[in-house]
Amino acid sequence: MARETGRGGTSAAPRSMDVARLAGVSQKTVSRVFNNEAYVSAEVRGRVLAAAAELGYRRNNAARALASGRTRSIGVVTLGTALYGPASLLMGVERAVRDTGYALRVVNTVEGDPTGIAGAVDSLLDQGVDGIVISEPIDESGDGDGAGSEVSVHVDVPVLVCGAPPPFAAPKVLAAGVGADQLARTVTEHLLGLGHLTVHHLAGPQRWYAARDRSAGWRAALAAQDRREPPLVEGDWSAASGYAAGRELACDPDVTAVFAANDDMAIGLIRALTEAGRRVPDDVSVVGFDDTPVAAYVTPPLTTVRQPFDAVAQDGIKRLVHAIENPRADPLAASEPPVDLIVRASTAPPPAGRDTSAHH
Repeated sequence: MARETGRGGTSAAPRSMDVARLAGVSQKTVSRVFNNEAYVSAEVRGRVLAAAAELGYRRNNAARALASGRTRSIGVVTLGTALYGPASLLMGVERAVRDTGYALRVVNTVEGDPTGIAGAVDSLLDQGVDGIVISEPIDESGDGDGAGSEVSVHVDVPVLVCGAPPPFAAPKVLAAGVGADQLARTVTEHLLGLGHLTVHHLAGPQRWYAARDRSAGWRAALAAQDRREPPLVEGDWSAASGYAAGRELACDPDVTAVFAANDDMAIGLIRALTEAGRRVPDDVSVVGFDDTPVAAYVTPPLTTVRQPFDAVAQDGIKRLVHAIENPRADPLAASEPPVDLIVRASTAPPPAGRDTSAHH
């Protein structure tokens, strides 16, 4: 679950002397340019800025602060959304950072803006943060291959990436994942263990890394037991999209089990199935994902899997602070939080008389 880049993964950050050498000027002139002082010609200023851009040099506020002690601040780049998963992870990070005594600086990005991460990281680095947390759940590259888009920004502090590939190089990159693929595999195996021939999947939008991970876990569970993989139905995380998918799935009598990629879609799905006369769980079993506060109180109470947001945040921030305070030490190993499957009344064996011995 953890991806780490240890020591030696990147070259040293460029310094003002490197800019001076490339521009053919003195360090004092470089300092004057970046302090917007007078007595520097436009031609020289342009040469210095061009050299700085070529080398990826920035005024290192954090380094200057180290002369009198670190800024003791951690920056967080996160998608500006009220969705349960990203919001819960952000709250977990906030609590974990507060416990370390570091200050927290949060910059929100906007869905659909591929330059959002670069701008947010730039803003945090200019504030002199000692480390950065990237909690950006969407692949804005648009190619859907999971590689993400490369962020053209020079990062010279340790970085913790939550649930997505690192979008840039840094001296030390730590990964804190919630293991969504393993959680999805667990809920799919729960349904297969009840005797269902296969499990249909109501997926989240595939530009989201979390949605891809959950789909991958579902596929892996089916493949491991040589079960037929039904066509994936894609929603948008909302109950309304779950309801629309439920109206479609209710028309297929072979559908006896559905794994929804979050609880909201599962709740909408159950409503549509019930309206169509398909009883849950007598005719169709439904599982969700997240264990939102309302999941235990819908009808029927929803079987789901709980994401360990607080545990992931605590472990990730502990490792990030260790990397900040021990720059020459090896990274701390990531811990693996346990899978917490919450079995409620929305899942049951398939309808009586259904042959569960054959594999489709």
